[in-house]
Amino acid sequence: MGKGLLLKIGAGIFAAALVPGIVFFAKKSGGAAAARANTLTIAQDYIDRGEYQRALDLLDMLLIENIKDKKAQALRGEALKLLQGGGQLDIAGADPAKETPAADSAEKAAAETGDAAAESLAAAKAEAARRKAQEAELASRSQAIQAQMQAVNDLLSQGRAALEQRDYRAAAASFQEALSRLPPGESRFEAQTCTNIAGIYYDAYVRDPNGSDSQEAVRETASYARRAAEKDPSLALPHYTLGRLNRDLQQWDNAAAELKEAVRLEPDNYLYSYDLGRAYFHNRNLADARRCFEAAAGLNPDFEPAWYNLGGTLRALGRSDEALSAFRRAVRVKPGYAVAHREIGRVLASKGDHQGAITAFIEALQYSPNDTAALRELGAAQSALGEYAAAETSFTRALQTAPNDDQTNYNMAVVKIALDKGDEAVSYARKAAETAPADKLYCYTLGLAYEAAGNFQGAIASYNKAVSMDPQYVRPRINLSSLYLSSGYTQEALNTLLDAYRIEPGSFEVNNNLGAVYARQENWSRSMEYYEKAVALDYNSVPARLNLARACVGAGDLSKARDTYQDLVRIVPDNWDALLELGKIYASLGDADSAKRIIRNLLTKNPNYSGRAEAQKILAGL
Repeated sequence: MGKGLLLKIGAGIFAAALVPGIVFFAKKSGGAAAARANTLTIAQDYIDRGEYQRALDLLDMLLIENIKDKKAQALRGEALKLLQGGGQLDIAGADPAKETPAADSAEKAAAETGDAAAESLAAAKAEAARRKAQEAELASRSQAIQAQMQAVNDLLSQGRAALEQRDYRAAAASFQEALSRLPPGESRFEAQTCTNIAGIYYDAYVRDPNGSDSQEAVRETASYARRAAEKDPSLALPHYTLGRLNRDLQQWDNAAAELKEAVRLEPDNYLYSYDLGRAYFHNRNLADARRCFEAAAGLNPDFEPAWYNLGGTLRALGRSDEALSAFRRAVRVKPGYAVAHREIGRVLASKGDHQGAITAFIEALQYSPNDTAALRELGAAQSALGEYAAAETSFTRALQTAPNDDQTNYNMAVVKIALDKGDEAVSYARKAAETAPADKLYCYTLGLAYEAAGNFQGAIASYNKAVSMDPQYVRPRINLSSLYLSSGYTQEALNTLLDAYRIEPGSFEVNNNLGAVYARQENWSRSMEYYEKAVALDYNSVPARLNLARACVGAGDLSKARDTYQDLVRIVPDNWDALLELGKIYASLGDADSAKRIIRNLLTKNPNYSGRAEAQKILAGL
């Protein structure tokens, strides 16, 4: 596409092709204030439970973000005092993942749940199975015990209804009464009751994670789940509830610890393995995430999110072929799985199969027509195949759903330039640069658009701005030098290129352009020097070899010019101009026989050569 035009998708920049796209887990966030409040609530609960180290871990995270957080400082001091006074770490048999390597957040590959509906349905089925098992257990009790248990369950239903109306006081009263009426000696039923209460509070938190009562919901969820786990250590569900709570609070280490315990206690539950895989993934513990997603998919091959997230994990591990198989398995389970089709397209694009990627993106768009990412990446794949008109259509559709998306505006500008629509390219490039003013690539591309539109002053201003944004950015310097040279500002072109050479002496473009500037100044020895460097950097570059040969002629080094032309015609035997120049060189060197042979051979092979008259004139003079 010329002049280093790039397509940009997601967080990366791609030269006419996509690298593997990033898969994202859906992530809840109640905002910074809500997250802080919920973290403090969990920390206080850990302190109340005697789990001082876990409280310190949470509080340290808050203080890293804001060292002046008075509440976090106070709680940390309290936890330290209690820990030093003999407090013991108690994680109920769970093993926190502490060996997860840290990774810069901008480079973390995250995964996307892919299908919340499938997860909700699976969770509902699991809950129905649990209730059925509990009812079967209830039926085995005496009639008197059954009556007591049923009364407890009715009170739980009453508490749930109160929470749905956000009446926390009435709910708490119902739950307390339920606990007071537990049948004596039924410790397992007591644990199940606490588990149910924890689940009811968790559901209330999920319904309104930013509400005024969310901290209470978090606190009660954690408290009742822990009480259940203590009463009956064989129950997995309390740990699963705690794992989901910590996941929603983005406390991934704690989530992994609790979910790991749930899986240990109930290894055949595919949802437990699935959610543990998600926690491991967010902690960049990719090998264990893969193991968990494989386990979930093995336990329930019809659960498409397990295959989808397995694919995302395999991509993050660099195993693209296996990732492709996992994504394809997901769409076999659910043919209308739009995001899985999109990921198939991303993998195929990364493997250079742009036609296959186009097919996959089109399939994704059949099920999700307004998926901006799929539209944008469809356009990129089409661009990679030179289908610029089709790419233009795809980016137009993407901008209809996200008109201010900087990446799509940038990509549209690139395509408009390729289609020689410079004026239109300017408007899209300007939009991208205005939306993301700190992005040097967008500023550079605005310069390209201005240049395509014939606005050289605008182009120079944009290129200079890009350089000011990053003094090590070489490409705008290269384009600046070309504009200066074409406008007759030879010294400015030279100064710009020498700056670029100091930054990137191994750039083919920089060395080639330096050769051109010195040739313009008729400084032939320097011109030869830089053209030789350019040829060394790109052995098969015909223009660089042709320019080197002409520089040799300018310098009077006809023997080197002859050798350079010979090398060139060995690489490209049908470069007729080079053959004519080689014939001239032989004639100048006094080798008339070689000159005749070269020129006659040229005219025989290309009788319609545009320089035929000149060639015949040279032959006549030999």
